[in-house]
Amino acid sequence: MEIVIATSHHIKFAGNICDTIDKSAEDRGTGIAKRTPEYIKTKINNGNAIIALDGDKFVGFCYIETFSNKSYVVHSGLVVHFDYRKQGVAKKIKAKVFEYSKEKYPKAKVFGITTGLAVMKINYGLGYKPVTFSELTDDPDFWKGCQTCKNYDVLKRTEQKMCLCTGMLYDPKHEDEIKNHPYNKKTLSRLKRIKQSLFLKKNKKKKNNENTLLPIFFWKKNIK
Repeated sequence: MEIVIATSHHIKFAGNICDTIDKSAEDRGTGIAKRTPEYIKTKINNGNAIIALDGDKFVGFCYIETFSNKSYVVHSGLVVHFDYRKQGVAKKIKAKVFEYSKEKYPKAKVFGITTGLAVMKINYGLGYKPVTFSELTDDPDFWKGCQTCKNYDVLKRTEQKMCLCTGMLYDPKHEDEIKNHPYNKKTLSRLKRIKQSLFLKKNKKKKNNENTLLPIFFWKKNIK
C-alpha cells in the first residue's frame, strides 16, 4: 500500500470516494457533510489531496481546504474503504496530510470538526487540542459546508457556537507545548459522551413539547 499526494491520474476514484464517504455517514448515524465527485476532482487537480492505494485499488482519502486567507487549514473527507478498516490506515493518511499541510502552509493553524471518536484520537495524537468553535475560522465558506450535514439545525439553533461535532485545533506557535501534551483517551471519550448526551436531552425535550402541544390543540379545537 502507498500513500501519496493525489494527481490527475487519481481523478477516476472521485465517485468511489464520495460513495464511501456517504456510506460512512450512514453507518455512523451522526453527520458528515456531503461531497460531490466534481468537488473531489477540484481538490485533486489543485494538489490538495492525499490518497492511499493498494495497487490500483482505492484504500483511503483526505483533502486540504484553506480559509481566512490561508491562515487556517482543514483536513476534510478523511475516509477509508471498508475492506481496509481497523488496520491503522486512517492514522497513516492523517499523518501524511498533516505533514504535507505544514510544509505547504507553515504558518497556518490546522483545525477540524468531527463527531468521530477515532478521528478525535488521531488528531489529539498529532497535537490538536479540543477548542470552542469561536477559536476556529469565522470564514462563512467553511460553515456553509455544514449545510448538508443532518445536524445542521443544531448548529443554527446555537448560533454557530456548538454542535455534535467537537472542534480541534493545532497551532504551530505552540509546538513546544504540543510535544509534551499527553494523549488522554478517556478525556476524549468523555467529551464525546457529554456532547451526545447534551443534544439527546435537548432533542427529547423538544419532541416531548411537540407531543404535548398536539393534544392541547385538538382539545381547544373540540371545545369551540
